[in-house]
Amino acid sequence: MAQALLSRTLMAALLVAAGMVSAATAQTLDKVSFGTNWVAEAEHGGFFQAVADGTYKRYGLDVTIVPGGPNENNRMLLISGKLEFFMAANTLMSFDAVANNVPVVSIAAMFQKDPQVFLTHPESRITKLEELKPLTLFVSKEGISSYYQWLKSEYGFSEKNVRPYTFNPQPFIATAQSAMQGYVTSEPFAVERAAGFKPGVILLADNGFNTYSTLIETRRDLIESKPDLVQRFVDASIIGWYTYIYGNNSAGNALIKKMNPEMTDDLLAYSVAKMKEYGIVDSGDSVDKGIGAMTDERVTSFFDKMVRAGVVKPTIDYRKSYTLRFVNKGVGVDLRPKQ
Repeated sequence: MAQALLSRTLMAALLVAAGMVSAATAQTLDKVSFGTNWVAEAEHGGFFQAVADGTYKRYGLDVTIVPGGPNENNRMLLISGKLEFFMAANTLMSFDAVANNVPVVSIAAMFQKDPQVFLTHPESRITKLEELKPLTLFVSKEGISSYYQWLKSEYGFSEKNVRPYTFNPQPFIATAQSAMQGYVTSEPFAVERAAGFKPGVILLADNGFNTYSTLIETRRDLIESKPDLVQRFVDASIIGWYTYIYGNNSAGNALIKKMNPEMTDDLLAYSVAKMKEYGIVDSGDSVDKGIGAMTDERVTSFFDKMVRAGVVKPTIDYRKSYTLRFVNKGVGVDLRPKQ
């Protein structure tokens, strides 16, 4: 009986101690806010996965994701100190920050390839980027000022056939000899559902448009004052992306749908499949260096292309736009399925 009492007393003490450790751990979590550049979707999946499955917490972080949207400017919230991290669309944003003396730095590139594509009608049998030139091209205002300038300088495109793209696929669907910009992860799905045909896809990244995409940005002062926090956020985000792409992503998808009720299971599954098929997240340098990889050579190459295209000035110190300090460490590569 005495032994039983001792066992119960010991068990109670262990439970109390465990509770104290748990409470202490909860108290020591660093609160972090991360702003995305659009509403919750599969293209942000790794971040939501890391929140939903506890990866960030295992890295000592209490992360709140602040979704973007058409009327939101989360980058300004980063600059003003109301967010610790922000999801930048591509490397051009990083160059623009340097040009305008904005004190933010790209610290990881979660997409090795930009998802930007042109969609074509299947009967046109377009297989090469150059074959788009004679077509009516539906391009957004942002597209004209960025990747389309590269198409002009590198491939000899002109703007005579360009028409405004208003993020409505109907003009493209109704015009047989046309092509429409989009993301490989979403617009082909929407067109197929709306028009009943599977569009052709030309990925700009596979034709030399080698910007990084879905970059994590933070402020210079945070890198200087809390480098360990920055490293933990990058590492946990990388793990989140490996899990979302290759593992059980149900927790991440559930959180995405909770924050964006308009998101469907079919579109989420489609987007993940296309990210894997085209190597959007994991290809090139990330194969050895891990998701999030960046290199000096790649950034320099893209900068030179944008200078030739007249998109950025050759005088900006583009090297200030990013740092390799927190990436290329092979974090999470063991989570990639063996071939």
